[in-house]
Amino acid sequence: MEDLRRVFGDAVAVDGATWAAAAGEITCVLGPNGAGKTTTIECLEGLQRPDGGSCRVLGTDPWRADADHRSRVGVMLQDGGLPQSVSADRLLDHLSRLYSRTRVAELRDRLGLAPFARTPVRRLSGGQRQRVALAAALAGDPEVAFLDEPTAGLDPHARLDVWDLLRERAEGGSTLVVTTHGFEEAERLADRVVILDRGRVVADGTPAVVAGGERLEDAYFALTGGRRAR
Repeated sequence: MEDLRRVFGDAVAVDGATWAAAAGEITCVLGPNGAGKTTTIECLEGLQRPDGGSCRVLGTDPWRADADHRSRVGVMLQDGGLPQSVSADRLLDHLSRLYSRTRVAELRDRLGLAPFARTPVRRLSGGQRQRVALAAALAGDPEVAFLDEPTAGLDPHARLDVWDLLRERAEGGSTLVVTTHGFEEAERLADRVVILDRGRVVADGTPAVVAGGERLEDAYFALTGGRRAR
């Protein structure tokens, strides 16, 4: 994206953001609540239309993308996006028929969906829904995946499993853009870190460069002007 802007009335959600995510890498996007992370990602997903600047995903303007482009992109929303009355099994079976290639069987196993595979989505716990949503986002073996807080609500074991899965996807050549509030997650996963604050990019680079010899957490609070809980 280059000089991306998104405005809602008098509120500027994204204020001239410029950054890029590379193939075969995991880019973690961090920032305080209201920093513009989700709005930025939704512009890249084609769910919101920018008010200024430009963004490209696989060389295409997401807002004008056709079905072929969308089949190459996986999306995991921060909240919602899953039909509530069907089971995880039925949802993933349906999705597997929409793509020329699919990894649904592998994802069922890797994300431990079997114990609740026949339970309607509306009856799943928050962590279970997260796993189903991640499986849905990766079902079509996408070249690019936007994952909005994919490990929120997961227990420690499930979180480690997801980190392993995402790292393997990146090593296989996929581009992953992950929003997170977890400093450990960013340190463990990220090839590149982008920190947003008030809609602007305040840091962009490898975790080591962004941290500048400090812990990433300390650098983050210094850059965003926040205070750490003691």
